[in-house]
Amino acid sequence: MLKWAVVFLLIAIVAGLFDFSDVQAVSATIAQWLFGIFLVLFLGALAIGLFIGKKLTS
Repeated sequence: MLKWAVVFLLIAIVAGLFDFSDVQAVSATIAQWLFGIFLVLFLGALAIGLFIGKKLTS
């Protein structure tokens, strides 16, 4: 998912260089959403791993 966020970020940058403002705006919005979803899932997995990891080692 992080890979797709980076791909859409690169599309937004290239579209911005060539002054395609609509494509740039849509690509940047998609990249932001995908990065946000990735961040939430990562933090959730990290929290679950820390709580379950403590129970498994004790």
